Amino acid sequence: MVEPLWTSAEIAAATGGRAIGAPFVAAGVSIDTRTLQPGDLFVALAGERDGYEFVASAMAKGAAGALVTQAVDGPSLQVPNALKALEQLGIAARDRAADARRCAVTGSVGKTSVTQAIAAALKLAGPSHNSVLSYNNHIGVPLTLARMPRKTKRAVFEIGMNHSGEIRPLVQMVRPHVAVVTTVGAAHTENFSDGEAGVARAKAEIFEGLELSGVAILNADNHWFDLLKAAAEAHGARALSFGRHKGCAARLIEMETAASGAVVIAEIHGQTLRFPIAQSGAHWGPNSLATILAVEALGAPVEIALEVLADFAPLAGRGETHRLVVDGAPITLIDESYNANPISMRAALATLAGSKAAGRKIAVLTDMLEMGEDAPAIHAALAEPIAAAGVDLVFLAGPDMRALWDILPASVRGAWRETAALLAIDVRCAIGPGDVVMAKGSKGSKASLVVQALLDAALNPQTAATGKTR
Repeated sequence: MVEPLWTSAEIAAATGGRAIGAPFVAAGVSIDTRTLQPGDLFVALAGERDGYEFVASAMAKGAAGALVTQAVDGPSLQVPNALKALEQLGIAARDRAADARRCAVTGSVGKTSVTQAIAAALKLAGPSHNSVLSYNNHIGVPLTLARMPRKTKRAVFEIGMNHSGEIRPLVQMVRPHVAVVTTVGAAHTENFSDGEAGVARAKAEIFEGLELSGVAILNADNHWFDLLKAAAEAHGARALSFGRHKGCAARLIEMETAASGAVVIAEIHGQTLRFPIAQSGAHWGPNSLATILAVEALGAPVEIALEVLADFAPLAGRGETHRLVVDGAPITLIDESYNANPISMRAALATLAGSKAAGRKIAVLTDMLEMGEDAPAIHAALAEPIAAAGVDLVFLAGPDMRALWDILPASVRGAWRETAALLAIDVRCAIGPGDVVMAKGSKGSKASLVVQALLDAALNPQTAATGKTR
């Protein structure tokens, strides 16, 4: 028999809510009627529309009960503030799983993928829990905590931020034993008066919630390593480093591209290991080491991390590779369209550089958002890594990418358009046999439209030829 996640009495005790209607037992926690499962507790959060408006729909879909700010028909608990109650429920879930070792992951690049790689390993090590993809903000973190089963032994949480002060309350909820910072770069810099330094200090907030004798896992190759290490140690953490530098707890010696993925050669605590990974992106050399150190720090065997890394495929929009045939021509599409900043752009271009292409290497780049007043210069600076990657053809979309277009050599110019939707037509018409196409940009600048156009071209050439997507 599956143990219930929450009883209405436990929810009342955690939140101070006033019980209305019959007692109930909840198997899960939901904030969205579109994904709610029968037996879930529905938390009626206020957003663009008040969650109260969706309670009837939640009940019709089989919700066990609701957490609400005003009286409703059906089993419920009434609280002054639904988000605060969700936070209280999350903290109660953390406290009742007192023996669970928890990990928190942040970083300007790679935090979702590293979180999910750690999660995959923890599942093999026993009862575990983890964030759903990118559930990393003021709602996603307490929701993930509130869903944590009481018998959890290990858990990993993704923690994100756009502004200073956002990580601090989230990590105080999680109270991790292990904190991972994948890297720090120029992401969300428009929200920081001192640019990247402000981002680094904001990321360092993750150490403020560490449990006593916690472990901080840090990228020694990152410019902000010393700042992060000092911040971690100021909060009593033991710092473990990963990267190419001598003296790293996990030192990357070499990463060799393989037929499927890559092979990493590394020293882990002085022991040389050679292991395969399913990822071919250059950033997955250090990311694999961060994953190994985190799994080990959570008390699981390193061998489990190695087993998972051998099969952990790229997540959608984060390096996922598609082998397509378009109009009879085989091409390779590398989908990096989920998000972008200068660090991840350079990493994606390095991955393209390492790709084997019978035809051309084509980069399709859309605007990096939240770059502030220096955005044109930041975009133009991509000319250097593009040249270093040996890119044959470049397609660009967005007003900030115009600055890059203006300084690119004519020999590599494919096309520049205001929007990704317009650019998709140019890319679709330009590809040829053996080409490797890498598409990357911030989520809001919609590089995904180019990806979808090429996927549709492989499925339905007549539709895709018009520039439409299915």
